[in-house]
Amino acid sequence: MLSSLSLPVLTLVFVTAAAVVWIAGTRLSDATDIFSVHFGLSEALGGLLFLAIATNLPEIAIISSAALRQNIDIATGNILGGIAIQTVVLVVLDVFGVRGRHPLTYWAASLDLVLEGVLLTAILTIAVMGTQLPAPLIIGRVEPAGLLITVLWLVGIWLIGKARTGLPWHEEGHAPGGQKEPRGVAKAKKRHDARNTGVSITRTAIAFVASAIVTLVAGVVLEMSGGDIAGRVGMDGVLFGSTFLAATALPEVSTGMAAVKLGDYKLTVSDIFGGNAFLPVLFLLASLPSGQAALPQAQSTDIYLAGLGSLLTAIYLYGLIFRPSRRILRMGIDSLLVLILYAIGIAGLIAVTYR
Repeated sequence: MLSSLSLPVLTLVFVTAAAVVWIAGTRLSDATDIFSVHFGLSEALGGLLFLAIATNLPEIAIISSAALRQNIDIATGNILGGIAIQTVVLVVLDVFGVRGRHPLTYWAASLDLVLEGVLLTAILTIAVMGTQLPAPLIIGRVEPAGLLITVLWLVGIWLIGKARTGLPWHEEGHAPGGQKEPRGVAKAKKRHDARNTGVSITRTAIAFVASAIVTLVAGVVLEMSGGDIAGRVGMDGVLFGSTFLAATALPEVSTGMAAVKLGDYKLTVSDIFGGNAFLPVLFLLASLPSGQAALPQAQSTDIYLAGLGSLLTAIYLYGLIFRPSRRILRMGIDSLLVLILYAIGIAGLIAVTYR
């Protein structure tokens, strides 16, 4: 039905779906945070699995829809391109959210965040290696690289959970002079506000389910309309998936800004790193409905995006360790480098796509 619409109308549908994903995704994230505090979900592996799936529903909807329609290139571009652009969200939060003399990574510095970044880099490395496997190597609709990424992610979040409860380091891996508020204060504030306004956990659950349904439907519409737009304007599916479909990162901007303003800098960085580490797990999801191994079909642009995501993550890892104290143009030197390299990276992506 969407393919019969004119390009202006199709563009309006795409923009509307993106706005719905932003609004519903933000409310979904808020409800998830309230659940996290109320049930202590972030303390158990099962809870972390639930939180990861709930906060990535827009991406799950887009990738599932693309896989069912055999648009593997859009699914792959959204996964790998989404990692790069969600890392750039930290630049936005650094510029417009952080107050005072010091940048985001100065306040957020801690070893468990470094571990999250290292996990993401390891997962991206496996993704690149998986592109070199033979395409027919798929068993029961499961590709080996996608399965290995999922296993590594599960082990990684278990280890990070252990790190948060204590590390054999001075100050348990927390840098001196970092954020003053306890980690997770932003989630606790949402739960506290809900109680004060008389919002019960049942009402929160209803809001969660409604937001999840709306997010899933809007995500599917976003992928379908976006795919048709890309085809009509002659844009490569990978390039479209890694740029315009990155509208699914909008809820992270809203929730991250709220956390930063409350001084919960560690939670902000953790949400971005954690969401990025989960995205490649969706390669396994992409292979199940399509019956194809996504990674062996990856193009040079996909590998390029994986490298860009690793590079941007590495810069922030250095920032978390060295803790730059000065701000340039209202951001840390690490955020400035990420912004510059992302712009150069997208220019390079266009060159790779149309060479």
